[in-house]
Amino acid sequence: MTSEIINSKDLKNDPVFGQLSFDNHEQIVFCNDEDTGLKAIIGIHNTALGPALGGTRMWQYKNEWDALNDVLRLSRGMTYKAAITGLNLGGGKAVIIGDAKTQKNDALMRRFGQFVDSLSGRYITAEDVGMETRDMDIVREVTPHVTGVSEAIGGAGNPSPVTAYGVYMGMKAAAEFKFGTNKLAGKKVLVQGVGHVGETLVKYITDEGAQVVLNDINEARLEELSKKYNANVVLGDDVYGLDVDIYAPCALGATINDNSISKLKAQVIAGAANNQLANELKHGELLKKKGIVYAPDFLINAGGIINVYSELDGGNREDIMRKTENIYNTTLEILTLSGKENLTTHQAAFNIAQARINAVKK
Repeated sequence: MTSEIINSKDLKNDPVFGQLSFDNHEQIVFCNDEDTGLKAIIGIHNTALGPALGGTRMWQYKNEWDALNDVLRLSRGMTYKAAITGLNLGGGKAVIIGDAKTQKNDALMRRFGQFVDSLSGRYITAEDVGMETRDMDIVREVTPHVTGVSEAIGGAGNPSPVTAYGVYMGMKAAAEFKFGTNKLAGKKVLVQGVGHVGETLVKYITDEGAQVVLNDINEARLEELSKKYNANVVLGDDVYGLDVDIYAPCALGATINDNSISKLKAQVIAGAANNQLANELKHGELLKKKGIVYAPDFLINAGGIINVYSELDGGNREDIMRKTENIYNTTLEILTLSGKENLTTHQAAFNIAQARINAVKK
């Protein structure tokens, strides 16, 4: 079943099980605590390959239906991210409803950790948007079912740099496929979203000689990074018609939609954001028809899950970077396969991931 962004008003008329984003989730947990003000949702999509692992996102959603739809899409994506990367993990995700800058505190994180602990290891949490490594350290105080904790207490640390490295590898592979060279020197790249992952990606491609254009809702951050990396800046959200070679969405999802595709001049899409296609089938096909090479997000942004998985299987830094670097080869294989079988790149990657899950089920 495909997953897509749908209007929250429509969701209220349908049961949770009827949502497109539900897609046979095994379990959804609603967490509420009056004392701390915690309102969270944990989604466990599939545990065929192992316990569900996925980060916790704290975001000020417009309403609770938007939060539910987000956690369903994100946890589903984690299932296929783990499967395509060859990890023995299932897919899960959590969202905490609120402003991370003003409402997050240690008591709230501990209470959230207690809800995670109540699932007895079916769900393992980690860092995501609105979270820091320190927050995972607080969660670790009340549950062992958390990864991405600081190196000082035996963890793998912040996964963002590894995520960025995987995206960089995927971008180079997509450039090789589209332009005949993986060299990014001279290529114009739009990076939309310059948080922890986005900035590290900017550093990688700037060091290689790419001409970078930055876009973010935080203008102060844009000014800072523009000076730091000698990059151009474009403000606002109407950026899709810019004359660039590569578009790297590194903020929230669903930026690949009817409106943006009609304007896109970029020939390659390779970024860190989850669920970049608003509708996987429809928008995957539209990109294919326009000849735009899309590096599947759940493949190339898998460096983060590779990093935190190392805490579970005892891998070291060398292993982490070797597995993340292999995203280059896997991306190139999937892009080649999609051409041979006349599939969208998303569908080609999805088929491989689903086949691995089906094999385990049988």
